[in-house]
Parts: sequence; C-alpha cells; structure tokens
Amino acid sequence: MEAAPRNLKILTGITIGLFVLALYMVFIYAPREAVMGDVQRVFYFHVASGWVGAVAFLVTAIAGGVYLAKRDRKWDRVAVASVEIGVVFTFINIASGSIWARPIWNTWWTWDPRLVTATIMLLLYVAYLMLRQGIDDPDRRARFGSVYGIVAFVSVPITFVSIRIFRTIHPVIIGSGDPAAEGAFDMTPRMLQAFMFSLLTFTFIYATLLWYRIRLGRLSEEVEERKMEMMSV
Repeated sequence: MEAAPRNLKILTGITIGLFVLALYMVFIYAPREAVMGDVQRVFYFHVASGWVGAVAFLVTAIAGGVYLAKRDRKWDRVAVASVEIGVVFTFINIASGSIWARPIWNTWWTWDPRLVTATIMLLLYVAYLMLRQGIDDPDRRARFGSVYGIVAFVSVPITFVSIRIFRTIHPVIIGSGDPAAEGAFDMTPRMLQAFMFSLLTFTFIYATLLWYRIRLGRLSEEVEERKMEMMSV
C-alpha cells in the first residue's frame, strides 16, 4: 500500500486541530442563544455542511468541464470524489436542519422551498453516482458524468436563492430575508466568529477528504488495470 504523502499527513493534522478548536468555539466560546437555547448551536455545523456540499458540487462541475476539454482521467477522479463528499455533507446538512427544526418548528419536516430544493439537489447527485455505476466503459462513464455534473450544478444556486425569492419560514441569517421567519436570530460577535471558523474548518475537512478520495480512486484504477493485464496474459 502506497504511503500517504507528507503534505497530506500535515494537512490531516491541521484539519484535526481545527476541528477540535471549532468544537470549543461552538460549544463553549459562542454564547447560548437567548430564544432557541442550545439547539441553535446546530446552526454552525448545519450551515458549514451545506457550504461543503455547494463547494463540492462546484468542484465537480469545474472538473467535469476540464475533463471534457482535456480528456484527462484524473479530472474525472476529482469530479466523482467531490460528488461523493458533497452528497455526504448535503445529507448532514438536511439531517441537522431537521434536528434544529423539531423544537423550533415543532416538526421534523415541512415543505419549505429551501428543504425541497436541497432535497432535490441531493437526489440529483445520488442519481449521478447511480448513472456512473450503470456505465461500464470508463471513457463513456467519465464523459456522461462530466456533462451530468455540469448540468446538475444548476440546482446549487437555485437552492441558495430559494429562501431569498420565495415565501419561506426558513431563516436567512446573512443577507436580506424575512425577519419574521421562524428561528431567525441576530449573531453576536462571538457567534459570528464561531460561525466563520466553522466554515473554515469544514473547508479544510473537505480538502482533506477530497485528497484521500482522489488517491483511493487512482489506486483503485491501478488495481483494475493490473487485473486486466493479468487476465490478458
């Protein structure tokens, strides 16, 4: 088994350190929200997970475009690795939102525009992974995946703007929105610092996981190529 590069090990150590510090800032440094109480702390991980999902799907679209232009398989590895991470963190985003919604909205789920568009976005990228599984030819799989990844990215900005253009009870913490939305609150300076640090930490988590997943994809392809070589002898 190929050893992890030194820089990847360093990045892993930094990411672990940032995550530990983020836990401190979220649960100790940031003050308790006056109305919602401790359940508001879910917000820091909820938004950060959604951020990772959006970044991951953006990287997939960019990598898909580069693959179509250069036909270099390494970009397809980047695209599929990023989708897998994005799907996981988008699911965390939706699940953590439900945990927050139960005491605030008195329900685990409501047909709010943000929840609906986020779920559709998640299902689109789950379908992306299923599409790839159904295509045996590697080049054709990469080509179809690249086109799909670019088209599916349209769902990401739609999800982001949904609570800004539709009538919604989902709070808009940053930017304009309905101040009467259930669960809306004003961030104190410490809350804002914890929030921004969570975004930074989750960005590092994404970068670290992406590097590991790309390495795994490359090693898996090498194993498959050696199997084919042995079978052809």
